[in-house]
Amino acid sequence: MTAKAGSGFKELQEEVLELKRALNAIIVAHNYQRPEVQDIADFTGDSLELARKCVGIKAKVIVFCGVLFMAETAAILNPGTTVLLSHRDAGCPLADTIDVDSLREWKGRYPEAAVVAYVNTTAAIKAESDICCTSANGVEVVNAIPDEEILFIPDRNLGHYVSTRTDKKLILYPGFCATHDNLSVEEVKAARQRYPQAKVLVHPECRPEVIELADAALSTSQMLRYAKGSNAKIFLIGTEEGMLYPLRKQNPDKEFHLISNSLVCPDMKKTTLERVIETMKARKNIVTVPEEIRVRAKKAIDRMLAIG
Repeated sequence: MTAKAGSGFKELQEEVLELKRALNAIIVAHNYQRPEVQDIADFTGDSLELARKCVGIKAKVIVFCGVLFMAETAAILNPGTTVLLSHRDAGCPLADTIDVDSLREWKGRYPEAAVVAYVNTTAAIKAESDICCTSANGVEVVNAIPDEEILFIPDRNLGHYVSTRTDKKLILYPGFCATHDNLSVEEVKAARQRYPQAKVLVHPECRPEVIELADAALSTSQMLRYAKGSNAKIFLIGTEEGMLYPLRKQNPDKEFHLISNSLVCPDMKKTTLERVIETMKARKNIVTVPEEIRVRAKKAIDRMLAIG
């Protein structure tokens, strides 16, 4: 798929652009989306970049090519705008590892702890939290808030990574992203043997022992900046395979290889150009957040966006 990005999709992409004009819409896509979907987006990026881009958008419709929690964030930040999720069933198993009852139980166990919620959570979870963070700014957020005890939800691996870069006490909820958590030490070592000169870049949702073997643990936007600024010519990538497309597109003189062929998120791959067209034509998969939840969740997101 990645090697043939843009081929055979021209007519479908033109139809998407016509629908976009008719709807007065903008299209945003996460870096893990299919190459042909990234190519029709007005903005691509990681969760933090897309959250920032979605503040005060001047469009009647936002078509979000990603997963549900991302579209919810766009709806939270733009209450007067119609937000369409590109595929109605595109969810996030990590976000599903925690619900409101579980969070309230954990908050009861640690009443003095501030709740830092990874953006990979539902709007209802964000509404129960003090502040949000992303993989790009988790360390910055934790260090910026005054609390010394942090309940970090729901990704245990990202939470552990943050804990190694702060003096604060982090209590880690045991959620995880299956795609990243499945990457093993053995796979990293085998990839290094195949490409001994390569720089190894992994996502902080990977296991601690995998991160220890990497040259850097980075969000997807940080990977793009790292690769562009590095003198290295070969990179091993430990995140969802959709990242290969923007990395190769922005660095045509460099090589990028997945550490493991298992690094595929089924939910991110549900969106196709055909699905985007179907969603836009029918104006379906509208994402709404109840106002009481939206207002509280927005406070947690706004606190994050105010940092750095």
